[in-house]
Amino acid sequence: MCGRLTLKTAPDQWGQLLLPLVDQLHLPGDFTPRYNIAPTQLLVGLTSEGSQRKLHDLRWGLVPSWASELSIGSSMINARRETLLEKRSFKGLMGKHRCLVLVDGYYEWHRLTAKTKQTYWITPSEDSLMLLAGLWDNNTKAAGQSIDSCTLITTAANSAMSSIHDRMPMPLVGQAAQLWLDPGYKTEHAFELLTAVDESFFKTQAVSSYVNNVRNQGPECIAAV
Repeated sequence: MCGRLTLKTAPDQWGQLLLPLVDQLHLPGDFTPRYNIAPTQLLVGLTSEGSQRKLHDLRWGLVPSWASELSIGSSMINARRETLLEKRSFKGLMGKHRCLVLVDGYYEWHRLTAKTKQTYWITPSEDSLMLLAGLWDNNTKAAGQSIDSCTLITTAANSAMSSIHDRMPMPLVGQAAQLWLDPGYKTEHAFELLTAVDESFFKTQAVSSYVNNVRNQGPECIAAV
């Protein structure tokens, strides 16, 4: 499961990663470093609609176009790779509604005992940013307004990450990111892009339980312990 994220890297550092993926990059004018992003909050997403790719906010927790209740998103923050082509909510989106979500880290909790867990902040080993594979949809029924929302795709953890948790998100890099956003790229081929990253892709840092409270923000969330 992937249930908390960070995006503390300033927009002036996003260009190297995003420019190859968009025709025109319009960066946000106002930016606050985010150290504890939780479900139902807004993520920075990259989507394709026809030939246009755009960077915009996506509510974390998929609210499918057919849903009448916004609360459904709370149970759809992640989509398991293994069932993407089986579940109604995800199968249709794999064709035309694939997205990428910009983050610079995520948190995971490793169970130590029946009552205690160690929190880890997990980041790319080589770069400050990464793009996570996801699916998105637009809903106009659940809240009386248009809402773009998304879910993040997870897969079985690779050997390096499995000591912390049995699931991990799906970063896409280079050509795989390009193809994932291409609405003309067939669903079955897009699915094959979702392979676990190399064991060296991530690095981990043990952090305190401060981040466990979603109201807590700031660098204290990622301070090493």
